[in-house]
Amino acid sequence: MSARSARIKKLAVMAMLVALSIVLVSLVHFPIFAPVSFLEYDPADIPILIGTFAYGPLAGIVLTVVASLIQGFTVSAQSGVMGIAMHIFATSTLVLVAGTIYKFRHTRSGAVIGLVAGALAMTVAMMVFNHFFTPYFITQDWSDAAAVAANREIVDGLLVPFIAPFNLIKAGVNSTITFLVYKVVSRYIVHGDAFASGPRKAADQI
Repeated sequence: MSARSARIKKLAVMAMLVALSIVLVSLVHFPIFAPVSFLEYDPADIPILIGTFAYGPLAGIVLTVVASLIQGFTVSAQSGVMGIAMHIFATSTLVLVAGTIYKFRHTRSGAVIGLVAGALAMTVAMMVFNHFFTPYFITQDWSDAAAVAANREIVDGLLVPFIAPFNLIKAGVNSTITFLVYKVVSRYIVHGDAFASGPRKAADQI
């Protein structure tokens, strides 16, 4: 395959993964904790993680930004700019950490370490994001310091009991599914030549 054909194939697969991410978030989304029903689980990060493992962390971030923008103006339009920013920040953290570790440790154990580290990093990152930025998103007048401080106190009260567990569960579930399906998806969809050439990776690789 020529370099040009390889690039076209890569772009086509990445576009397909973005489309799949949007379809998944439109079909599957539900709250995990009733008191914060606005925090909904969705499997949209699974195709993005697959693309990250296939093409690297930078490609994962590109997939994240494109998918987040399309979702934010279509199936998740109700979440507004805040939803787009949160998705980009959270998923970029997940794919950057997981993808970087897997890039340098291209084995099953590397995938596990990367996904676990990515899920933990995303959880911590979203606690930081929500503490510093969410109060401004939910305050109409950013110059009203008292209102921002009051909203920050409300958000901070949700960090440990709801926001951290939510992100850990969401990232953990999506990471687990990615680990289980990546080998098959990579072989038959991303690379697309396994039927002809057979498995090309060692037994301990994902």
